Amino acid sequence: MKPIKQTRSFSNELMDRLRQTGDEVADNIILQVFLQTEMVGLRDFFKWLNTNEAEYSLSFINDFVNQKPELPDFADWKVMQKGMNFFQENQERIGIMLACLALPYCYAAADGARVLEKSQRIQNDTLKRLEETGEFIFTVMQEKNWQNGIAFRKILKVRLMHASIRFFSEYHGSWDNTWGKPVNQEDMAGTNGAFSYIVIRGLRKSRKTPAESEEEAYLHLWNVISNIMGVEKALIPNNLREAFTLDKVIAKRQFRPSEEGRLLTKALLQTLESFVPNPLLKAFPAAQMRFLLGDKVADLLGVPAVPFESKLIPFIPNQLLFKPAE
Repeated sequence: MKPIKQTRSFSNELMDRLRQTGDEVADNIILQVFLQTEMVGLRDFFKWLNTNEAEYSLSFINDFVNQKPELPDFADWKVMQKGMNFFQENQERIGIMLACLALPYCYAAADGARVLEKSQRIQNDTLKRLEETGEFIFTVMQEKNWQNGIAFRKILKVRLMHASIRFFSEYHGSWDNTWGKPVNQEDMAGTNGAFSYIVIRGLRKSRKTPAESEEEAYLHLWNVISNIMGVEKALIPNNLREAFTLDKVIAKRQFRPSEEGRLLTKALLQTLESFVPNPLLKAFPAAQMRFLLGDKVADLLGVPAVPFESKLIPFIPNQLLFKPAE
């Protein structure tokens, strides 16, 4: 009989505090960019963050994104390698989980969805945002990119991107602090949890359940990513049981219907439907999404109910539903 793993409780007091917390290191860097270049320069800097370029015109930015790669003290390189191997062996299935489960799962957090909707980055060019997300994940899932420093730089640029969005949201004065700080610690933890634990949960629900050691390795890899990205250790789950507990706490606190969540989900569905090569299968992305999310979350996001297609989802190979990546 396996021993029951210990888990933290993640009190509302802790979550309330971290909902009002950003990332002091990254936020100070963004403030310095603004003070030196004003808003025009900050917008240009934000565009640079979306590129693969390693150098920027401000030396302190280069010092940060090109700092000597150093893993957090809890990181286990062999376990990280196992997590990366797990991803490589299940790329197609994990890709479906990210698109049809992880992303809409994030949109279910009403206050977190506000900052995504206000930025207009997702619904105005959903395909480009999906491509950026895919590029990030494929970069950090390759061992060579951890060895040559590219993975670190990619993660740190996303960290600065989050800080930029926080600054933009608060600068324009339309953000209500009762929603929490834009891209706060709770929302960042929830997003990384969606990309790790929720993906694992989706894989369990599909046709092949991973081994527990593979699940733990994949979660550990994302924990390392989360730490480098600026998520506080208080919200980094030590194991799958703790990831389950943290997910339940965040969902209870944040999941509710919102116009922003519905708009983001609608834009995502329309983009996924464009990937379906067979016109007769156009309803299958919605069916796949509802199957993975469950009716409760799917309903609050406005995912269409397609009963006939939903019955077929467990039996249809993913490659028949979506075009392979070019």
